[in-house]
Amino acid sequence: MAAPPTASIPSKNKAWTYSEYGKAVDVLKLDSNVTVPEVKEDQVLVKVVAASLNPVDSKRMLGYFKETDSPLPIVVGYDVAGVVVKVGSQVKNFKEGDEVYGDLNEKALDHPKSYGTLAEYTAVEERLLALKPKNLTFVEAASLPLAIETAYEGLERTEFSAGKSILVLGGAGGVGTQIIQLAKHVFGASKVAATSSTGKLELLKSLGADLAIDYTKENFEELPEKFDVVYDAVGQTDRAVKAVKEGGHVVTIVGPVVPPATIFVLTSKGSILEKLKPYLESGKVKPVIDPKSPFPFSKTVEAFSYLDSNRATGKVVVYPIP
Repeated sequence: MAAPPTASIPSKNKAWTYSEYGKAVDVLKLDSNVTVPEVKEDQVLVKVVAASLNPVDSKRMLGYFKETDSPLPIVVGYDVAGVVVKVGSQVKNFKEGDEVYGDLNEKALDHPKSYGTLAEYTAVEERLLALKPKNLTFVEAASLPLAIETAYEGLERTEFSAGKSILVLGGAGGVGTQIIQLAKHVFGASKVAATSSTGKLELLKSLGADLAIDYTKENFEELPEKFDVVYDAVGQTDRAVKAVKEGGHVVTIVGPVVPPATIFVLTSKGSILEKLKPYLESGKVKPVIDPKSPFPFSKTVEAFSYLDSNRATGKVVVYPIP
């Protein structure tokens, strides 16, 4: 896809916005008259091709983080894949025409931007982006940034390394599918176990899980085997702490937290995507996209309703963005 010339960038574009907190079906509206953001010196303007949805989008829309949120109205979306159409004066690593992807909110809950990714154009700091791996489509690339960066940061925080064992809670979700793959294929886990519902057990195995646990039939914390690390992507630290070895680590991205488990919120970095590029380009680590995806831009509200049903496998993506 060739980048349109800078002169053709409009002053207004279409974007999905909300001006009050609530469920997507009640508050999310398509506005055809949203001002295209000005590019700061460390930013690029991206013509959005695809964007993916994350649970944090829905929680933010519901007002869970209103004390630390940016002012309404908000253009929804964290993850983006698209084409650079303009660069700020200090930008060194990208040029017009580059195909890029990233999570545009450096701090997920600390004043995330009012201007997100479900728009025709969005502005992103250079440090949050990476060049799109050539073997990935825009849909695949858009599915990755927040999920794969969260998976990677959590593994780093637990000091995960080759030869260790891990249990992943919520293995079929957006983050869980990436934790399994990174633990196995990047960090060199000796054993990966993961939980899911019955119909998703084969997916877990295909991603690298040695043990796929059906949470509808088994209580993982009652298994005789304990793990060096438990990575909880669903919010079950009360049970997770019973499945870890003495001296091991439990990390979660969903509260409340039962000690000794720890919780963290992602700090978005394009450098993580760059570091993982060889694994993505070799196919060792793959995007996992829900079979119902991509949803067309006009069906973004339906995409959120589906995400909020907690039935999605991997990521929900919106494409094409007009």
